[in-house]
Amino acid sequence: MKKIGILGGSFDPVHWGHLLLAETCREQCCLDEIWFLPAATPPHKLRRPLSSAAHRVAMLQLAIAGHKALHVSTLEIDRGGVSYTVQTLVELNERHPADEWFFLMGADSLQDLPAWYQPQEICRLAIPVVVRRVGAPEPDLDVLRPVTTPERLAAIREHQAQMPLIELSSTAIRQAVRTGRSIRYQTPRAVEKYIQAQDLYRNGESA
Repeated sequence: MKKIGILGGSFDPVHWGHLLLAETCREQCCLDEIWFLPAATPPHKLRRPLSSAAHRVAMLQLAIAGHKALHVSTLEIDRGGVSYTVQTLVELNERHPADEWFFLMGADSLQDLPAWYQPQEICRLAIPVVVRRVGAPEPDLDVLRPVTTPERLAAIREHQAQMPLIELSSTAIRQAVRTGRSIRYQTPRAVEKYIQAQDLYRNGESA
């Protein structure tokens, strides 16, 4: 049995904040692997066209190259349509029933989790790993009491992570490229070169 953390997002593009979050959770929660799951159509980003799945997957693969514990899964892209976390977790558990799943999420998203689609099933199928910034207060995990069991809540409390404050965002990187500003040290050099070679983000939000 492996302990596998999953990190979902649009990754348009992936940046150092995503990678540090993944590595922090892997180390602090003793996870065997971290899988990046780029979304086909994130439900909270329906109004913004994404870069093609091929570009986003290619950038992720460049970013994690050489790290044996980090992987890219195209499960949500292959399924297509709007991506809901519970659907992905159901499919992962069906495909890999012997493994234990952990869902990586920022502490700022915790308050919203009970309002997500089928939060009870999310907490049953995977242990949410709540990541907070160093110096930030402990997250209020009691918000999950209505959607999970006391035993599961105890497991969630045991699997928390802290990471340094890094103010990076994919939105800011796209805007910088579009206006001709540098993105050096905001994303891996290989990803930066890919963005330049493919002429991504120069003429709008996606390419």
